[in-house]
Amino acid sequence: MAEPLALQALSPEALAAAASIPLGDARKIVSVVHRDGPLVPSAAVPRKSLHAVLAVGHEPRLALCATERSNADPFVKLLLQAADGARFEAVRIPLERAGRFSVCVSSQVGCGLGCRFCATGRMGLRRNLETWEMVEQVREARRSLGRDGLEGRVHGVVFQGMGEPLANLEHVLEAIAVMMSPCALQIDARNITVCTAGIPEGIRRLARQAPNVRLGVSIGSAMPAERQRLMPITDRYSLEEVLDAAVEHARLTRFAPLWALTLLAEVNDSRDHALALAGLALGFAARARVRPRISIVPYNSIGTPEPFSRSSPEREEAFRAAMAACGVATHWRYSGGADVGAACGQLAQARARAAQP
Repeated sequence: MAEPLALQALSPEALAAAASIPLGDARKIVSVVHRDGPLVPSAAVPRKSLHAVLAVGHEPRLALCATERSNADPFVKLLLQAADGARFEAVRIPLERAGRFSVCVSSQVGCGLGCRFCATGRMGLRRNLETWEMVEQVREARRSLGRDGLEGRVHGVVFQGMGEPLANLEHVLEAIAVMMSPCALQIDARNITVCTAGIPEGIRRLARQAPNVRLGVSIGSAMPAERQRLMPITDRYSLEEVLDAAVEHARLTRFAPLWALTLLAEVNDSRDHALALAGLALGFAARARVRPRISIVPYNSIGTPEPFSRSSPEREEAFRAAMAACGVATHWRYSGGADVGAACGQLAQARARAAQP
């Protein structure tokens, strides 16, 4: 007997096909599911179609193990657990406009890429998350607004939590389809960003299959040898290969990619590093016809043993000034939630250690 389908993982089109019901009925049922309404026969939920849906599907839930609220800012980290005991994190992020929030979503339990500045990289890869487990992270973040007495809605999603999204791309694309659906989570595709350490074929597939979704690329360092030390995936895919794919993505989608650089003291924060990054950005712009949006990310501790430290404000300012002198602007990205384990994977690892005898 086939395992029941997770209803929150299905777009109306997928549900209509799976349950052999009219598309109009599927839209109504998906709408009820994503508004946390009761799945009972009603004027909005035809009995015959509902019975067909319940014969093939159910609505599993994740357990909320912990909620960590920052005392410094309005960031909220949620630790969630699946039925198999796997734990992973989502973060509710307040946006500048009141009542709007973004959710940082995990795509895997752990990660197999081993980036040196990432807490999740220390865990290794345990498994991919299912489509419904990614969708449910957004739904749980939305429920948390009500629990906290807040009015508002989830305005955007960024796949930048635990794991490498492009290594679980099939499920990520399915989750995006549900997030975008007017019957489901109603999130504008332009407010969804998929971030990657750099898998070229995944970047190209994302451009073809989700052309309205934005791309983020972790740079690590513009100097190839140093990027290789920081990000072992460079052994498989050079930064040049990754940026070739990002150029194709930009040309097809017309979206400027986000380049994220985590600034590490005395590692990648010198003037020479800034000039190398500026040159890389200018070369990319000449090829892609759009300039990358460069986000400088302050380093958050990833726990003992601590391999790096945060660049000083003076070195960060000098880094930005060197890039600006080359005509390349950088965005300042607020790194919130530092007091609740801001680095992805910290909360899951901390709770796992606490549970050990």
